[in-house]
Amino acid sequence: MPGNKGVVYEGPGKVEVHTTDFPEFELKDGPGVNPANVGRKVPHGAIIKAIATNICGSDQHMVRGRTTAPQGLVLGHEITGEVVETGPDVEFIKVGDLVSVPFNIACGRCRNCKEGKTGVCENVNPDRPGSAYGYVDMGGWVGGQAEYVLVPYADWNLLKFPDKEQAMEKILDLAMLADIFPTGFHGCVTAGVKPGSTVYVAGAGPVGLAAGASAFLLGAAVVIVGDLNKERLEQARSFGCETVDVSQGEPGDQIEQILGVPEVDCGVDAVGFEARGHGADADTERPATVLNTLMEITRAGGALGIPGLYVTGDPGAQEESAKHGSLSIRLGLGWAKSLSFTTGQCPVMRYNHQLMMAILNDRVQIAKAVNAIPIPLDQAPQGYQEFDQGAASKFVLDPHGMLAGSR
Repeated sequence: MPGNKGVVYEGPGKVEVHTTDFPEFELKDGPGVNPANVGRKVPHGAIIKAIATNICGSDQHMVRGRTTAPQGLVLGHEITGEVVETGPDVEFIKVGDLVSVPFNIACGRCRNCKEGKTGVCENVNPDRPGSAYGYVDMGGWVGGQAEYVLVPYADWNLLKFPDKEQAMEKILDLAMLADIFPTGFHGCVTAGVKPGSTVYVAGAGPVGLAAGASAFLLGAAVVIVGDLNKERLEQARSFGCETVDVSQGEPGDQIEQILGVPEVDCGVDAVGFEARGHGADADTERPATVLNTLMEITRAGGALGIPGLYVTGDPGAQEESAKHGSLSIRLGLGWAKSLSFTTGQCPVMRYNHQLMMAILNDRVQIAKAVNAIPIPLDQAPQGYQEFDQGAASKFVLDPHGMLAGSR
């Protein structure tokens, strides 16, 4: 049996790479594992050799100490890899298959899964509907920023790439299918993006950049991305987005300079609960800023897609109410404008096959759009540090040295 190493959360601001247990077809006790899940048998699972496993902004919220994540948690939910072992109940997925792992774990059997709402599966997390690998309050499934990881309900969850050799040639692009590409796409779909739309995306991190690329894939006429980080705004411009520097003032004024009117058809929140203010408040946390701004600048009758993360517990919040996920949102404004809102985890399986086909047939270059950079697993702490400092990059961990260009 091979060994295993994984990226472990050791407390606010600190991650380390440790030797970890090799996966078994049973959920063991450990940091963050709900007691009701301890000893859970997984004959329907597969063990994946991680070829690419990404650092996500959602991981960064935990590493900053902005959630209730326990120390010792193995991180990582954006997994792409090769099947090396299957449980006795796995029928269709085979050893040797190259696969994408949707970040949200789903059983395929509950009412929500059958309705395509795989982000809120009712059977994998005893705490609440919805689960993910290596994430706080998500049932305790071990994370995939590791050499090997267990995936439950393999026949249901795994997306097999049709041609292994072709997939390896585009593996950095395909690595985005586990989360950020479908998440950005979901933000645009739920915001109503269609041919000819004008779109404002708040946030030029990897999900915001993926949303920008998705908006173009959906036919948007103009995509405007707003952020405080000049390097990330430059990255957005590299594939055709207009940009707004929100440190210079309210987005509406700058949007009017671009479009001639201070509003857009569709709004996407790719920032979440660690949002900052605009203009003079750009250095101050204002967790409701993005949501309130989107309500102001989205045309009446429009929609907001909200893939940005919002949590029920934020111990690092500056306001007492925000520590419990309560924000000062101008819901009356949204109601008066008849705006629609869509929140929650992206149901990855709703989109990943079609986005895979777009990648394999050269309709989108998502790795280039988000500036994907492969790094060895042992450099994960450095990757987290650079990402936290605002690097305009999407760091992709390379546990087995199989990615071209890994530094």
